[in-house]
Amino acid sequence: MKIRQLGGDIAGWIIDVGKISDDTSFRYQDVFVAGHERAYQIWREQKLADWAQLSQKKIIVLDSISKLDRSETPQILEQCNAHNFAIYQLNDAISEKELRPSLIKFCKSMGLNRAEIHRSQASDGIVSIQVEKHAIGTGYIPYSNKSLSWHSDGYYNGASKRILGMILHCVRDASEGGVNELLDHEIAYIRLRDINPAYVTTLMHKETMTIPENTDERSAYRPPSIGPVFFFNEVSGRLQMRYSARGRNIIWRDDDETTKARALLSEIMADDPMIVRHKLQPGQGVISNNILHNRTKFSHRDDESSTSRLLYRIRYLDAVNATNSNSMEANQ
Repeated sequence: MKIRQLGGDIAGWIIDVGKISDDTSFRYQDVFVAGHERAYQIWREQKLADWAQLSQKKIIVLDSISKLDRSETPQILEQCNAHNFAIYQLNDAISEKELRPSLIKFCKSMGLNRAEIHRSQASDGIVSIQVEKHAIGTGYIPYSNKSLSWHSDGYYNGASKRILGMILHCVRDASEGGVNELLDHEIAYIRLRDINPAYVTTLMHKETMTIPENTDERSAYRPPSIGPVFFFNEVSGRLQMRYSARGRNIIWRDDDETTKARALLSEIMADDPMIVRHKLQPGQGVISNNILHNRTKFSHRDDESSTSRLLYRIRYLDAVNATNSNSMEANQ
């Protein structure tokens, strides 16, 4: 099977089904449309075959984040295309001051250009994820040492501000804890659909999940956000996901199928064999198409209070752009 590109965006991909059928082709988005079972089964087969190889792939080492080697960019893009995320390690020593503009440049080389405007960002658009005691982040779980349940970032954003891609880069890690679990949302989709196709149809309903308005005086007013869990995004040309496992401040569509689908999704996120568990070390990061992820609680020794865990985060209204890579073929 080969995936080839038509035009300039991912939405133009079509899948050529070589040995399976000489005259069958379909668009990537057809995979997620009810009734296109043939398209789904072929895509599913390739997706799971790609994931079977993930354990053999190592963290991608970058000699210099400010000037990527010609072989490094395709590695990251191809891994994000296949798995919706890639973990990298910087091989060069770089100061925090130099790191910030280099991260932005790195993201642009991956097709991430439209950064979200966030209340906690610095002037360069980067948000520091660390324990805050006297700042605007006080009271929000990401800016504490508490655990974070499964979620995709910006699930509370409106339709025009969906977070499609993001980067998390570790400057300093915690003494204990702070481990992330990562799950490609396309794998979650496959698990649900394989058990009951009605579950993914339900979770693609335009009113599946509602996040009530935000009237917190510490941030700008945000109206209610109503939308699906899974959705095909025309901008990224990919299946995307908005989700949070938190129990508060979420209103779910009140029907049996939604309740069952949510319960099964929770089971999947509890122990799926394709969940990747990794504690980011200083100089490491994960760039993704806003996949499902969580974080364990963390702590520091008393003498490390001035060097506590620090991650840089930038969220984008773009997905990682696999069209930048030289090769887009997956052979079967």
